[in-house]
Amino acid sequence: MFSDDEIKARIILKLYRHGKWGASHTSFENLKKGFSLRDLGKDGAKRVDKIGKEMIKSGLIMSHPTGYGKEISLNPKFSQELLLIVQKFFPDIE
Repeated sequence: MFSDDEIKARIILKLYRHGKWGASHTSFENLKKGFSLRDLGKDGAKRVDKIGKEMIKSGLIMSHPTGYGKEISLNPKFSQELLLIVQKFFPDIE
């Protein structure tokens, strides 16, 4: 089962690999894609939602409301911090 920090790192990595920085954003609902419910434990996708919302509050992820839902992207102001979080679990990422 993934820890909260590992889920956070995987969310950042997913957005990073898709180039979702600043004005390039994706739906908040896409955060859950790619996670196996078996790896998330008891609350499953709700944990990913909760961690995603915490990341928005802390400023690591920027939120952009639209008519069809919440869009998110990585905050370029925290690029170094975001990469350090990812490298903790995925050391091969530059």
